[in-house]
Amino acid sequence: RWICMYYPEFNQVFGDWEGKAALLILKECPIPQIIQERGIEGIIGIWKKQKIRAVGRKRAAKLIEAAHNTIATKEGLVSAKNDLDILLEDYERKMQQLERTMAIVESLAMQIPGFDKLLEIKGIGLVTAAGFVAEVGDVKRFSHSKQIQKLAGLSLRENSSGKHKGETTICKRGRKRLRYYLTFGIMPLLSKNEEFRALHLYYTTRNNNPLKKMQSLIALSNKL
Repeated sequence: RWICMYYPEFNQVFGDWEGKAALLILKECPIPQIIQERGIEGIIGIWKKQKIRAVGRKRAAKLIEAAHNTIATKEGLVSAKNDLDILLEDYERKMQQLERTMAIVESLAMQIPGFDKLLEIKGIGLVTAAGFVAEVGDVKRFSHSKQIQKLAGLSLRENSSGKHKGETTICKRGRKRLRYYLTFGIMPLLSKNEEFRALHLYYTTRNNNPLKKMQSLIALSNKL
């Protein structure tokens, strides 16, 4: 909300305001006027000081151009800068709390027999693995993976009535959080796991009954 009010073009320069380079600009040059005063060399100097190499002169020039053509409000900028400082302080505090909490989660999760095997799956992180175990419990109590699919509400059903034959969808009758971890946990696998990426390509391009992208993601969630 703050960015939309005081520098709406910021998100056109940075895809994610939580990135290191973006956060440094918000801290050092929070409003377009300050960015214009710093200039290209000043902006680059901020990044070099923190040894950030992913951004450079081209990004700095784009940032200054956006600041020059901004449609942001020019009123109450002193107050706006103070508001942003408070927001960023709160953000950093929350991130420290999150880091501390995740350290506890990792410590407890690693005490569960077989948890380390889940993390050996390329693309599976701590959050997905811990969420899966928290929802499923002892995996040994299941005799087949389809039972876990059913528990997650990922079983397929046909939406038909009388002579009408509708589309096949997942039933969603199960644990919502487990379904969340399995469906959203599949996204990192597509970028990091060669086997799952190959399966996705096969499912969506096969000659016989090719799947739509979302259908493929559901199939891969069941595979996971």
